[in-house]
Amino acid sequence: MSDKTAQERDFLNGTKIGGSNPFFLIAGPCVMENKDLLERVCAEMIEICAELKIPYVFKSSFDKANRSSVHSYRGPGLEEGVKNLEFIKKKFNVPVLTDIHETSHIAPLKDVLDIYQIPAFLCRQTDLIAESAKTGKWVNVKKGQFLAPQDCRHIKTKIQESGSEKYIVTERGSSFGYGNLVFDGRTVPILHGYDIPVVFDATHSAQLPGAAGNITGGQREFIPSMVRSAVALGIEGIFMEVHPDPAKALSDATTQYPLSEVKSLLKELIGLDRYVKQEILNRNN
Repeated sequence: MSDKTAQERDFLNGTKIGGSNPFFLIAGPCVMENKDLLERVCAEMIEICAELKIPYVFKSSFDKANRSSVHSYRGPGLEEGVKNLEFIKKKFNVPVLTDIHETSHIAPLKDVLDIYQIPAFLCRQTDLIAESAKTGKWVNVKKGQFLAPQDCRHIKTKIQESGSEKYIVTERGSSFGYGNLVFDGRTVPILHGYDIPVVFDATHSAQLPGAAGNITGGQREFIPSMVRSAVALGIEGIFMEVHPDPAKALSDATTQYPLSEVKSLLKELIGLDRYVKQEILNRNN
């Protein structure tokens, strides 16, 4: 168990993160396959999170620019992606997040996004991070599989020097030889030592990069165990890609979590989260 969490701060829609506050959830289908899928997943996740009192942020990608194969489905593109996010936000009144790959993506998304997400492979791209921060929106930087957690302090500095305190870092596993990732639990207390709110990416941490030939493989069966471990360390948020039928998903079919199983897993995690953060609070008092 970590000795601390990030300091309490205001988040979205009046919620707070850090300190002893409950975790929030970022979830949605990996890529925007069609509007019906986005609508179905968002509606079910809102219902689940409302019942469990979990702050919810909808996520889906308009472009998966880092696919292993040039022939893999990437998404509908920026223009259609903006329309999809506007549709979800207007219909469900929910915060939305998507990943960007170029500074040219920032302005078209400014009026709809609540959180800009910087992909793991781009976590050291200064202009992408700084220009996102200058919008005044939250910036969620996925920690690269190659990046030491101590180096995330530079990410925080780039955002602060761009005039913002709205930063989150997402842990999504570290390279462990070729074709394998490992979740190093030391990452969470190290990031908390720099007062960085931590999100745990439960689904990408189960990936096996390149292990399925021309696509990324994964081990979905380990997701519950890993996310329990992360919650036991006092994380501020959880990231999960969810799909009604993961085997038929057009991206990350081996690691997206079944929509039908999300509620039962979250119910487990709530109790653990409350216990751990109360213990941390008691020790620090």
